[in-house]
Amino acid sequence: MFKTFKIFLITIIIIFKFPFILAAEEKIKIGLLVPMSGENLQLGNLLIKSTKLALSDIGTNKIEIYPRDSGSDPNKTLQSAVELKNIGAKIIIGPIFFKNLEYLNEINDVIFLSLTNKTEGLPKNVISTGVNSVSQLNAIKKFIKINELKRTIFLTPDLKYKSEVKKAIKQTKIKIFKHYIYDTEPTKLTKQIEDITNYKIRKQNLIDEIKRIEDSELDEEDKERRINRLKKRYTIGNVKFDSIIISDFDESLKSVITSLLYTDVSPKDKSFIVFNQWFDESLLNEKTLQPLYYPSINRKNLEKFNSKFLETYNENPNHLALLSYDIVGLIYYLSLKMDFSQTNDLFKKENSFKGKIGVFDIKNNKIIHRLNLYEIKDGEIKEIF
Repeated sequence: MFKTFKIFLITIIIIFKFPFILAAEEKIKIGLLVPMSGENLQLGNLLIKSTKLALSDIGTNKIEIYPRDSGSDPNKTLQSAVELKNIGAKIIIGPIFFKNLEYLNEINDVIFLSLTNKTEGLPKNVISTGVNSVSQLNAIKKFIKINELKRTIFLTPDLKYKSEVKKAIKQTKIKIFKHYIYDTEPTKLTKQIEDITNYKIRKQNLIDEIKRIEDSELDEEDKERRINRLKKRYTIGNVKFDSIIISDFDESLKSVITSLLYTDVSPKDKSFIVFNQWFDESLLNEKTLQPLYYPSINRKNLEKFNSKFLETYNENPNHLALLSYDIVGLIYYLSLKMDFSQTNDLFKKENSFKGKIGVFDIKNNKIIHRLNLYEIKDGEIKEIF
């Protein structure tokens, strides 16, 4: 009888213990939706390599990553996402592009960590992990407070993302003196900047002052000296702001700043703050546009990642590769802290994770980046905070 009881007890232990053994050995399957064909194939390959590098650096066999082709068509993206769900992936990194998100709301019980920085019009099961407007304005707001700037105007191009910017201004509660939406067509842009800066009035002030001195009773030598000094100026009179935020990029950004310079508004007199430029080296050579301030990810960590990636794969990465690298680390971090069977709750609770990019703040299915802020001055980049 004792032997029978012993066998029964061992059987009970095995029955109750076995599910936990399985759970301990069960791997977390992560999908990766990136372009594996078409014109963005190379970008997709970079992200596949960066996620492999992340797993290698973490040193875990707890996570397995399954790449699938997102294609350029949202129908193809949906097809690949269904495949990933069918093999047991509850979290999928990607897609990269906003257009590929269109049909993903048809898939239940799966969370997509898209690399887009857009936050409007996302399906409920998609979380934007890119460096969005809110993340950037949080850093800019901090810079404005530190430097005690009181009258900041905001310039935004009349493009699709202007609604994202307006929403971010409201959400961050950043203090703006006035928000202008400008036309990107050069002639119209220049006219708008002239109006914003009261250029014609300030130009006329200069003309009037020169005329006043010419008609004055000053001796000729003094008169000539004053007039020559005035002729070196473009305007007389100040503008109604002490700082400018410009949510623009590349050549369009340079056009806006050039128009400001034309209207005699200089970054040497007013703080010129722009959106994340990803350490665009072409700005280093534009000395007349400097100093220039912008928020971005941690530059030192980006450079270290780039060096390691180049050493490992003999190929240069981009910032999206670093983002995908960090997302793998974020998933692993959450797997240690939370129950992965409750996928829909993973990104609802308040959490913070420090990656290579910087700190990710997670709450209510949203990810906000804590960014650094940089100054471009005299052809060099300097970290402000």
